[in-house]
Amino acid sequence: MKITAIKALVCNAEMRNWVFVRVETDEPGLFGWGEATLEWKTRAVVGALQDLEALLIGQDPRNVEHCYQILTRHGFWRLGVEGMSAVSGIEIALWDILGKSLGVPVWRLLGGRVRDYLRTYTHLGLGDMKAVYETGSADTIVERGRIVTQAGYDAVKVVCIPYTHYVSPAKAVDAVANMVGALREAVGPDIDIMVDFHGRPASVNAAMDYLKAIEPARIMFAEEPVPPEDVAGLAHITARSTVPIASGERLIGRREFAHSIAARAFNIAQPDICHTGGLLETKKIAALAETAGIGLAPHNPLGPIAGVAALHFGVSTPNVIIQEEMSGAVAWYDDVVSWPIQRKPGRWDVPELPGLGVTVNEDVVARHPFKQEVLHARNAVMPDGTVVDW
Repeated sequence: MKITAIKALVCNAEMRNWVFVRVETDEPGLFGWGEATLEWKTRAVVGALQDLEALLIGQDPRNVEHCYQILTRHGFWRLGVEGMSAVSGIEIALWDILGKSLGVPVWRLLGGRVRDYLRTYTHLGLGDMKAVYETGSADTIVERGRIVTQAGYDAVKVVCIPYTHYVSPAKAVDAVANMVGALREAVGPDIDIMVDFHGRPASVNAAMDYLKAIEPARIMFAEEPVPPEDVAGLAHITARSTVPIASGERLIGRREFAHSIAARAFNIAQPDICHTGGLLETKKIAALAETAGIGLAPHNPLGPIAGVAALHFGVSTPNVIIQEEMSGAVAWYDDVVSWPIQRKPGRWDVPELPGLGVTVNEDVVARHPFKQEVLHARNAVMPDGTVVDW
């Protein structure tokens, strides 16, 4: 069997352009799907896929590790997030081909099933972009939090840390304490709450102020309290915070994770399968984390193929705690891909179809061609005009 082509299909989903990857073979009707979505880097990722295609033409797609080595070693220059997202999309598609060729679901090839179902969480607004990133009062957080829990989820994530620089204004800290406290009171003790800092505090001191403020709410974890490159600062926070710390969605490959894991920079690792290099590389990251006593809550606010890949990963990886999902990112989410399972709020069951088990409706994709994504990050500006982290 040989790879004959690698194609990118771009589907605009408002804030993100989903980049679907189709790897074709010389076996009639046999091809694989992956996803390489990367916010605000769509054209770069599509270009990377075009550059990488030549390396794999003629290779056997079932030799997944061998193909990965070619993609990451035979270009000489090490790949950044754009290139590794492209590699990830290709690698996921190779697993889809392998599973289809053998007539088994991908999770069986990744070590088999380790759980009966995968626990999931979603965001305020059930994935609606405005609700996720523009909820800034206790009343709206409570209202939207109740909608999520009434839909059946027993875990919800909120992004309520204001744009911050090197200091945390007392008024802002009090507002965060009020919002998270009100949400806890509204949903009760049986619902897990996660607070995504989004790397907005630029200093350890600012991050610690917010962490102390939300401590009484007994949240499941606080995500990215400082920017991901500040490994020393993150380790300092993790060693001192009573709130569990999660991070890693912006780390690429096991080598970047190895440094942070060795430093015990977080309690929970958050690799993104669509950026780290794919399923096998993320399994290697999971093994590093497990050895260090660190659980996983994989990052995934992306498209439906990414969600299915995360399902196969979570079903087969013992130290996964919970999986992020964003099913309602657009109203027509369910029209793009047929899933191998019926998704349930807070729970994804084990898929049994060969490969990933997805079928892409290319007609629906064609109705949503590339558009400039909503540049929401341009809102990350302080009152005096200083640009800060989104």
